Amino acid sequence: MNFVEELRWRGMLHDIMPGTEDLLNKGMASGYIGFDPTADSLHVGSLAQIMTLIHFQRAGHKPYALVGGATGMVGDPSGKSAERNLLSEDALQHNLNGIKGQLEKFLDFECGANSAKMVNNYDWFKDFTFLDFIRDVGKHITVNYMMAKDSVKNRISGDTGMSFTEFSYQLVQGYDFYYLWKHENCILQMGGSDQWGNIVTGTEFIRRKDAGEAYALTTQLIKKSDGSKFGKTEGGNIWLDPAKTSPYQFYQFWLNASDDDAKSYIRIFTLFDKETIEALEAEHNTAPHLRVLQKALAKDITVRVHGEAEYEKAIKSSEFLFGSTGIEFLNELNDAEVISLFSGVPNYTVSLAELTGGIGVLDLLAVKTTVFPSKGEAKKTIQGGGVSINRVKIVADTEVFNASNLINNKFLVAQKGKKNYYLIILE
Repeated sequence: MNFVEELRWRGMLHDIMPGTEDLLNKGMASGYIGFDPTADSLHVGSLAQIMTLIHFQRAGHKPYALVGGATGMVGDPSGKSAERNLLSEDALQHNLNGIKGQLEKFLDFECGANSAKMVNNYDWFKDFTFLDFIRDVGKHITVNYMMAKDSVKNRISGDTGMSFTEFSYQLVQGYDFYYLWKHENCILQMGGSDQWGNIVTGTEFIRRKDAGEAYALTTQLIKKSDGSKFGKTEGGNIWLDPAKTSPYQFYQFWLNASDDDAKSYIRIFTLFDKETIEALEAEHNTAPHLRVLQKALAKDITVRVHGEAEYEKAIKSSEFLFGSTGIEFLNELNDAEVISLFSGVPNYTVSLAELTGGIGVLDLLAVKTTVFPSKGEAKKTIQGGGVSINRVKIVADTEVFNASNLINNKFLVAQKGKKNYYLIILE
């Protein structure tokens, strides 16, 4: 498999240093991508870089995943309008452990010569003194060279300015490349297109310090077709950690992609070959309302990130909200999963003690909660057959609910009509 050509047809390639493709076609090479440890989980924005490493390994090359234990203490100014908060060593270590576990799901760390390897730049920076750094690294790269970078120019000309800490970042990242080039024979650094300046600083440092050759390749930054930021929703980032973003929410993120976005995402985020993708596109174009592309995309990514069982649960969750799965399905979910399933609908909290003597349905829906603005409106809708609790239609406005009616000993699910859901949490 030609790695560069694979990225090219998938629409992932952005910049490539001359000679890189020829080098990779000669045989196995080592290359790396850095991951930012500002959280204990990667998010879908990181998936494009993970996919780059997957393709790199599938093409027979050796991928390195660098987690920035040292650079996480500094902060990359690329694409940032303000300086970020720095993390403690303990917080960074916690984040690194989480990220390592996630990367191990995608890359093969035990497959022989081209097994993936994870490295932490804190290991080579922890004993590197400031004086040694400015003597051995700083003297090789001029201030003029560093000032010419867009990431520096944009910040210096802005209102917030730039600290020396962030200004030094490209030297730190450049030394990472040098260290891996010298000690691990990493000949290539890859990253998003906003990293081009930092990566090229590394190749320049290698050339100036040891007269060595190294190469650079960047991928397209992922954007949504409507111009909004990829991987962001009203609730924030879409994380790979199921504790931060449930598998159901993760699945729904991909399922709700627009047709235009799905056509690019299925190339970038799946391992389907060109023929499979073109066949899916043709099928989708004949009946767009069936959302063939979105379903194939959402299934492939959800299974690879969370596993087949969680994908099946996400499907059942979707079917439940559309009325084709019974209320008993909720008993298969834990409390967090139930709350996640109903995250987009109104929810109310009622004291569990209120159920001791039972709560009348009118009090439940119009006093303890505001499913209805008044008892009168609740009564009228019940008489019209428009109210259900736990998928059972309420036939009398005198019905009473107690602890025996609870799902998972904690929830009641009210419906007004077929599509309007309300989650009542008893605690």
